[in-house]
Amino acid sequence: MDITSVVSIVLCGFILIAVFLSFVTVAQGNIAVVTIFGKYRRLMNPGLNMKIPFIEAIYKHISIQNRSIELEFQAITIDQANVYFKAMLLYAVVNTNEESIKNVAFKFIDDRNLMQALSRTIEGSIRGFVATKRQSEVLSLRKEIVEDVKEQIDQTLETWGYHLLDLQLNDITFDETIIESMAQVVASSNLKAAAENQGQALLITKTKAAEADGNAIKIAAEAERLAAQLRGQGVALFREEVAKGMSHAAKEMQQANLDTSVILFSMWTEAIKNFAEYGKGNVIFLDGSSEGMQRTMNEMMAMNKLMESNKAQSS
Repeated sequence: MDITSVVSIVLCGFILIAVFLSFVTVAQGNIAVVTIFGKYRRLMNPGLNMKIPFIEAIYKHISIQNRSIELEFQAITIDQANVYFKAMLLYAVVNTNEESIKNVAFKFIDDRNLMQALSRTIEGSIRGFVATKRQSEVLSLRKEIVEDVKEQIDQTLETWGYHLLDLQLNDITFDETIIESMAQVVASSNLKAAAENQGQALLITKTKAAEADGNAIKIAAEAERLAAQLRGQGVALFREEVAKGMSHAAKEMQQANLDTSVILFSMWTEAIKNFAEYGKGNVIFLDGSSEGMQRTMNEMMAMNKLMESNKAQSS
């Protein structure tokens, strides 16, 4: 084989290699940054692309997909309480504009330095916010922390070619002693609320019981008043009927020229009979002597005369 044939074979091989190296495939979700001898040249979009072999080079493939990173760091509140955060950061390239892609490609040496700067920037922003709050306020300010961080670092991230999509504070914890003290505060607050509720319930119960007792007493008093009224009416009717009977009997005995004291004697004996028949063990002392009976008769006759005198005056 002569030299011409060798040169031809080498040349053909070189051409084939050059043609092969001229075609570049960029994966979906990525943009390739092309340089010439280390200087930025242009961008390649996803799909099949061509480049000048041996002159143009692929400097870096930039992913335009969303990225996430987990962060763990510590902050101190204004009242010197340690707060521990676990956060998830979601970010992405701002857009596919040439200037944004150039910032992403050339602002940092590599992704490690980017992640370090990004995490430290987020941590610093959150620490600055927490340093103005008390430990009792931090747990209720998740949304405010995220909004404050996004407001502060969005502009900085844009100069790097990125945009903060979301920041989630997945876990916020304190030192064990602070957690115990917070639990004690919550427990004491619950006990206080329970005591207040129990006191109100007891007050309501006693008030209702007092109202019920008052109503019962009122009803009982009304019933007693009515019963007393009815008893008085009954006694009055009884006396009226007795008086009518005695008056009628006295008139008949006067017409028959009989002594009216017989009526009193009959009433005396009937009373003793009733005591004996209907007594239920109660002891009643009566003077059964003739003198005692005479004295009782005289008293009853005097009462009869008094009743007749009152009747005469009223008529």
